[in-house]
Amino acid sequence: MTRLPAILAVDGGGSKIDAVLLRKDGAVLGAARVPTTDFDQNGGDVHMGQVLDAVAAASVDAGLSAARIPVAQLGVYCLAGADFPVDDRRIDRWLRTRGITDERLVRNDTFAVLRAGTDRDWGVGVVCGYGINCSGVAPDGRITRFPAVGPISGDWGGGNDIGEAGLWHAIRSEDSRGPKTELQATIPAGLGYRRPFQVLTALHTGKLDVDRIAQLPPVVFATAARGDPAARSIVDRQADEVVALATTAIRRLRMTRLDVDVVLGGGIFRNDDPVFFDRIRDGVAQVAPAATITVLSDPPVIGAAQLGLDRVGATRAAHVRARAALTHERLAAHTHRAQKE
Repeated sequence: MTRLPAILAVDGGGSKIDAVLLRKDGAVLGAARVPTTDFDQNGGDVHMGQVLDAVAAASVDAGLSAARIPVAQLGVYCLAGADFPVDDRRIDRWLRTRGITDERLVRNDTFAVLRAGTDRDWGVGVVCGYGINCSGVAPDGRITRFPAVGPISGDWGGGNDIGEAGLWHAIRSEDSRGPKTELQATIPAGLGYRRPFQVLTALHTGKLDVDRIAQLPPVVFATAARGDPAARSIVDRQADEVVALATTAIRRLRMTRLDVDVVLGGGIFRNDDPVFFDRIRDGVAQVAPAATITVLSDPPVIGAAQLGLDRVGATRAAHVRARAALTHERLAAHTHRAQKE
């Protein structure tokens, strides 16, 4: 029987799942990116089934049978939905019963973002996409994390909340309950409508999918960049939420005097608003003056791979090799081939 790859690295969020098979020397044997649908945000059967799809696609890319299990010795699964220890245990049981890998390491996807954005094995990672979350690791290995399951856990931020806030201001501008804002025009236009009330009606009657609201952050950021006060207040609030999460993690882990790396990953950070990023940097610096803010542009699955290489005691050269090989283009290549076939 062919020797198993050393590591299966998986990064799974609300829009895509990346899976990679690696040797201990950091060589990438197979990789695939699978778009997600019906993301249930809790690591349930639908989302986990899509993880299996990504693993099978990576196996095929490596020249292995899609049905072969186990696929690797160690599996590192960095997944949205792994928010509580009870989630970790449930996901681990799900994976164990399917025998995908001999060993398993289950983490929230924030840990992949963190490790992808730094060569260290410690720091703070903040993910801001559909929602928002954060984790931190101290130099001595202590971990802190947040539940991040929505308003019931005190969260605000991410595409859905920014979109809802933009629509809120737009509607109140139109019906005069609030001050006038350019969002009254830009928000409905971003969804293909002329007036906020038309958006409201379409949402209420089900003609407009509520998930479309999460597509509005670029509209809000662009409106803020033109000086609109309401839009800027939303963007400022998002920056302050990022600062609150990062600095709380830094304080909890007693890293305020360290040159801690704070890695920002997710769709909300793919913007070019200098005011937004300056506000984050200034806020973090008030708590940790030596901290460095990094916006992740590389695929977060790099972090899952690095965590796996950490676990198996790989060399620094192996880490560098894996990092260099795992580009967005490499991950998307299998998806493109599958679509053509």
